[in-house]
Parts: sequence; C-alpha cells; structure tokens
Amino acid sequence: MDIVRCNEHDYEALAGIWERSVIATHSFLKDKDFREIKAALIPDYFPHVALYAIADDGVYTGFIGLTPGTIEMLFIDSDRRGRGYGSALVEFAKQNGATKVDVNEQNLSALNFYKVRGFRVITRDETDEAGRPYPIIHLSL
Repeated sequence: MDIVRCNEHDYEALAGIWERSVIATHSFLKDKDFREIKAALIPDYFPHVALYAIADDGVYTGFIGLTPGTIEMLFIDSDRRGRGYGSALVEFAKQNGATKVDVNEQNLSALNFYKVRGFRVITRDETDEAGRPYPIIHLSL
C-alpha cells in the first residue's frame, strides 16, 4: 500500500471511487442530492482539500481529503472495503495533524469506524452544510 498526493489529473478516478463508495454506504441519500453532490465534487470540493489516494499495486483503492486539522472526506472503493485502506488513511491523517472529522448520522458504519479509531462525538447539526436533511455528527480526538 502506498499513499500518494493527488492532483487534478486524478479527479476523475477519485470521483469514480466516490460514486461507488457512496452507492454502497449512503443509501439514505435522495437521488437528487446524490446527483448534486456528484456534480460539485470536481469543481467545488476537490480543489479545496489536499487529496491523497491509497494505491495497491498501482491501483487507487480509496482516498482522503484533508484541510489543516480535519479529515474532510474519506472514501474507499466499494469492492475494497474492510481491507485496512481506510484505517491506513486515517492514521496518515492523524500523523499529519488531523484531529476532527464530520460524519453523516445515518452512516452508522462510518461513525463506528471513527469511534474505534479514537474519535469521540462532540456536537451534532440537524442538517448538512448545504442545509439538506442529513444530520451531521462532529467528532474529535
């Protein structure tokens, strides 16, 4: 496993991982919201975070987006979950100063994933950052 810094040339591959991962883990998302978020990934989200992919034999299996102190996004390809890629990316993030992460309340597997890795619930918002009806749980180390 290698963790590599990504750039705009990687955006399409990362968007594919995002899509497959979200389909597998975010069944609560309405189709309209899924499409809106997908359309915003490359122009609005990816350029504002430091993106790192985890590669296995040269193939990206997942990625993480970081801002100072915060894990902004973490997605593992749907057929690669449960193999340690997410754990490796979280450890990488911690080593680079990340102490916070937000999780959709309806995504219990993600919430439990972060709790097992030392994060604890700090606060909760009733909606996501765009005002959509998806409560957000804020966690911190």
